[in-house]
Amino acid sequence: MRFIIRLLAAAAALWVAIQFVPGIAVNTAQNSPKYWGTLLIVALIFGVINAIVKPIVKTLGCALIVLTLGLFLLVINAAMLLLTSWIAGQFSVPFHVDNFYPAAFWGAIIISVVSWLLGLFIPDND
Repeated sequence: MRFIIRLLAAAAALWVAIQFVPGIAVNTAQNSPKYWGTLLIVALIFGVINAIVKPIVKTLGCALIVLTLGLFLLVINAAMLLLTSWIAGQFSVPFHVDNFYPAAFWGAIIISVVSWLLGLFIPDND
């Protein structure tokens, strides 16, 4: 159940980013079942990428993260959003991020902040 709630929170964060950042788009009719299904699929892809690829990239970029006092994490988050867009394109999911800056960069910041805020309300059950 917690997985579904976190998936819905990630989809909501993606929706907020789509609303505020030009260059991030779901290419289906808004408020249709396919639109919301696409958001859930993209949230799932984004979650898998953040679980598998992001730790490897953070480990390899550890020196840059320390050198920039953590600001390089913003670049990593934007790169993960671009990778999500590319993988979604490979599976014919109608989600697209135009470019690194400003779309992926600001989109990743908005997704991170909204996910963090929604995560405050999701119990951990630890």
